Amino acid sequence: MGRFATRPDRRQILGLTAAAFALRGSSARAQTPKRIDLLIGYTPGGSYDLYARLVARHLGRFLPGEPVVVPQNMPGAGSLRAANFIYGAAPKDGSVIGIVTETVALEQALSNSAVQYDATRFTWIGRVASSINVQLVWNTAKVQFVQDAYHTEVTFAGTGPGNVAETIPRLLHGLLGMKVRVISGYPASNEAMLAMERGEVDGATTSWTALKVGKRDWLRDKKAKVILQDLPARDAELSDVPCLVELGRNDEERQVLALYASGGAIGRSIMAPPGLDPEVARILRSGFIAMTRDPEFKAEVQKTGLELEPLPGEVLAEGVAKGLDIPAQTRERAKSVFGR
Repeated sequence: MGRFATRPDRRQILGLTAAAFALRGSSARAQTPKRIDLLIGYTPGGSYDLYARLVARHLGRFLPGEPVVVPQNMPGAGSLRAANFIYGAAPKDGSVIGIVTETVALEQALSNSAVQYDATRFTWIGRVASSINVQLVWNTAKVQFVQDAYHTEVTFAGTGPGNVAETIPRLLHGLLGMKVRVISGYPASNEAMLAMERGEVDGATTSWTALKVGKRDWLRDKKAKVILQDLPARDAELSDVPCLVELGRNDEERQVLALYASGGAIGRSIMAPPGLDPEVARILRSGFIAMTRDPEFKAEVQKTGLELEPLPGEVLAEGVAKGLDIPAQTRERAKSVFGR
């Protein structure tokens, strides 16, 4: 989707923050409901769930009337079930917001038949953090380096057609010819990692943040090993792990891999249905940015070991639109890998 801006203008953030605090004591013509349901496209335990529940605990304090924000899990189809519901069936009054896969725009670009939305029409509220997705294998797997998969089969747990847990392994097989096989049917990354631990599969996909926070003993005791990071360039914390784009053997392959590596810019973002009253959208966006600047919120982020890299909803929306504007040749080559 393109590595769109991650550091918004300081004046823009300060202006949005000031507006949010002003709205808390004002009688805005459009008000947020007393209850807001925050739909989570995955089962409990993964990074989407962690971030969503963090937002649910704090966001209401920065909205008029301090509504209660209730997190609710709605897994299915790699979170596309929740995305479709938010887009088409959810009330368009600010009472429903959600968090879904960072590949929400990519799946649209690649003509996923499960997509029933236009990602550019969602009301993007804001991003809590960008993301680094990683592929890891258990210590007993025959493949311990991603290059091993060129000559040795490795199985990964799949969590739905709209999730990187399936798209990246299938990409490694279809584009690069690696002996990677996806075992589908796992609801989310937490169940996928348990399957890896039980020996049902060799590997799983999760976010680097969720792995550091929830499975730090695996890393400490060398029970699992990260073999690939889904980024255009290596992250400083994973400097010895290959990134996805490095695997390309020519310019065309690198362009396709870069397309799949770009979802991290959307990361863990909150959105609402299309067609919201502009004033309601403004209130939600302003409250979101104020929340990310709040010392109490930031303290909990630090305590839990999560990352914080906020982005205003307006900037996020621009990035999604740009991300869907990709060269036809790259789009068709990427689609051909999955037979679309």
